[in-house]
Amino acid sequence: MSKKLKSLTVNPCKMCMPMGAVHAFYGIARCMTLLHGSQGCSTYIRRHMATHYNEPVDIASSSMTEEGTVYGGEKNLIKGIHNLCRLYDPDVVGIATTCLSETIGEDIEGIIKKYHAQYPESRVRLIPVSSGGYMGTQFEGYFRTLRSILRHVDMKKEKHDRINIITGMLSPADVRTLKDILSLFPIAYILLPDASDNLDGGYEESYRRLPDNGTTLEEISLMAGSRLTIELSLFCPPEDSPGEYLKEAYGVPLVRLGPPVGLRDTDAFIKLLSEISGAPIPERLKGEQGRYLDAMIDSHKYNAEGRAVVFGDPDFVYSMVRLCCENGLLPVVSATGTSSPRLLELLHDEIGKIAPGLFDEEYAVLDKADFERIEELALEKKANLFIGSSDARRIEEKHGIPLVRCAFPIHDRVGGQRISTLGYSGSLNLLDSLTNTLLKIKEGNYRKALFETYFKDSKVEAPQACGVSATDLHPCFSCTGAHRYARIHLPVAPDCNIQCKYCVRKFDCPNESRPGVTSQVLTPEEALQRFLDAKKRLSNLTVVGIAGPGDALADFDKTRETLRLIREHDPNVIFCISTNGLALPQYADELVALGVSHVTITINAVDVEIASQIYSHVTMMGMRYSGMAGAAMLVSNQLLGLKLLASRGVTCKVNCVVLQGINDHHIETVVEKVKSLGAAITNIMQLIPVKGSAFEHLEMVSAKTINEIRKRCERILPQMYHCKQCRADAVGLLGEDQSLILYGKKEPVQEVPREKKGLRFAVATRSGILVDQHFGKVDEFLIYEYHDGRVAYIERRPIGQYCTGGMDACDSQEDKMTRILKALHDCEGVIALRIGVAPQRRLEEKGIHTYTTYDGIHEAIAKIAREMTGEEAV
Repeated sequence: MSKKLKSLTVNPCKMCMPMGAVHAFYGIARCMTLLHGSQGCSTYIRRHMATHYNEPVDIASSSMTEEGTVYGGEKNLIKGIHNLCRLYDPDVVGIATTCLSETIGEDIEGIIKKYHAQYPESRVRLIPVSSGGYMGTQFEGYFRTLRSILRHVDMKKEKHDRINIITGMLSPADVRTLKDILSLFPIAYILLPDASDNLDGGYEESYRRLPDNGTTLEEISLMAGSRLTIELSLFCPPEDSPGEYLKEAYGVPLVRLGPPVGLRDTDAFIKLLSEISGAPIPERLKGEQGRYLDAMIDSHKYNAEGRAVVFGDPDFVYSMVRLCCENGLLPVVSATGTSSPRLLELLHDEIGKIAPGLFDEEYAVLDKADFERIEELALEKKANLFIGSSDARRIEEKHGIPLVRCAFPIHDRVGGQRISTLGYSGSLNLLDSLTNTLLKIKEGNYRKALFETYFKDSKVEAPQACGVSATDLHPCFSCTGAHRYARIHLPVAPDCNIQCKYCVRKFDCPNESRPGVTSQVLTPEEALQRFLDAKKRLSNLTVVGIAGPGDALADFDKTRETLRLIREHDPNVIFCISTNGLALPQYADELVALGVSHVTITINAVDVEIASQIYSHVTMMGMRYSGMAGAAMLVSNQLLGLKLLASRGVTCKVNCVVLQGINDHHIETVVEKVKSLGAAITNIMQLIPVKGSAFEHLEMVSAKTINEIRKRCERILPQMYHCKQCRADAVGLLGEDQSLILYGKKEPVQEVPREKKGLRFAVATRSGILVDQHFGKVDEFLIYEYHDGRVAYIERRPIGQYCTGGMDACDSQEDKMTRILKALHDCEGVIALRIGVAPQRRLEEKGIHTYTTYDGIHEAIAKIAREMTGEEAV
């Protein structure tokens, strides 16, 4: 079986050692725990325990601060012990270290000696435990604490007839079940620990600050003379085992068993008690065994459909896996956050016996696990049941896999302290819960499954020529479709909920060709009319897009109404929107319901610090957020929105604007992240420096660098190479915007004799009517002359295209630029849709001015020439 390796833990399947230490001390009578560390450690543990047990939980803290971290926490600890004893008057104080005190190397044993020297009248028993959070899990912390208790209590070595029962982290209900079983045999025993009343007490009118119940110091002192120790844990490390300590230090024989859960392990425990006591098994236990056997027979026919994920402490996982296996329920994933090679070995043996009989030998067993890996395996193995704590509730909510809560901690239900899994009765209750959960899945879904499998009519898809997909018909998502199919952008959404530092929106501008610009903002009704008009003129129109000029989701009422109106007239046209993603989580489902099949999301960074340099502010729920807070909100919503759309079958393209010195080193990280969330393609674009924006003077990344980034990212995700960074009202094929032709003014070009000398301009144009081509894509310029207020066409001048877009296309740019300069030597200016920084600089050095616009040719020339000559417009 392969194992996925990674260098980080995401949502660990464990808790820290001090958590286990506090649990162990809570089973000792008149004992208080003091954590030597910062206050947050005790608060964290109190919160976990109080919400699970629904009881008040007191944990003291030495409250170390920066001073204690640097100079040592001895003073704090001694003062803390003294105050604790003065206020609570305990018999025992358990002193557990934390990450902080362990890291700085605090000598707890030495500090305890100094405390007794400073307060010789104190009779409190101080028990230190080394339990730094990074040293292990709550499982090791629990048993290490029990061993430390035995080491620091004055033992009485006189032999007697009692036996020691040492348990793992059991619920109070399970401790009571265990005591009940022991009471049925003529056995005197000492139970370590016993938190059954301290963590599950009855109602009392007054609050007792100190837990009086539990195992007393007197009882603990007698454990050295017991005739036998039964340690109900198979996976406690020998160096932390209290049973091993009693055996090594005092010669007390040790028997280690798994917790008495399920038929086999409960039988083994009952049999051992019968042998020790010399008494037959009580009839009551035989009756409970019979009822459990009957329950196994009742449920076995349902359990074979179970595919369980079991997670938790090693003892818990071992017991649950064995109970599942003996009832025909396959544990497809068994995981613990603790390092336990022996557990892995025993689980492989156990599950390996049942898996072939269930025709499924694909199962996973792992230690040092985290919930990210558990979730991946649960989906891979098609699990339908989780068994463990409420720590898996997020997976339950996300994927609809039911969780049977039967381990600490349980935060989202009441009664965690009353859940019992021990003995025949506890095993029966657990088995019923597991089987009933499987039945609920079956009974709740089988009618729907039958209907969809055998009766529901299959959806009739709209016919498409030659099986062409919607994506093939979308010019922005398909290279083949880019030159065959037209799109129309409808500028109905002027509002925006973020402020990018490279963006300035314009609503009445015919002269710029970039996102965020339109000649006018349309109402939904006007947008419908424009679509119907364009459809008559453009037989290849396949896509309706809403790309602003603000954000399609910031004006969602208008976006929604526009799409609704168009869908009434055309059921087959492809709907596409462009968004910054801030509002995507809110509207993802509604977009799907409206029939939006393609969405473009501009995600310039997935690192919050980088994003905070790109966006001035975001507006959410009427509140404006800036800096890291705003960036964090935006990035989080962008990624969540992308994941939601992809999971619902929407094809998503992610745009990235490359910003020199800000995110140019970060683009590959963005592409990797969006791929993991379901993006289909990414579009890595040059910055268009916009006058009036915060980044108007930011230097553009070269086209060569853009292509290098694209090539690197192409190994991760398909790349778009044909983007034209269109206006919000663009119509037609990419690179051949006909919005001004269809909706703007057109005047005939006037010619004058060539011998009349005026201002000469080279124009980059594809259509011959508009300034609509990038300088780098021109293979010929149209030369015009302005004289006496008139614009005249002179000639065409072929040149070598400056940049063709390939990886090596820009290597000989210097030679090409030299040819262009020679060809344009008599021109006062170059007018293009856009132009790069490098060619702009070379032209300016030769006295040839550069102008970028999106306008009719004669209008652009007249406007520029009048500005140069100081003429007034006629």
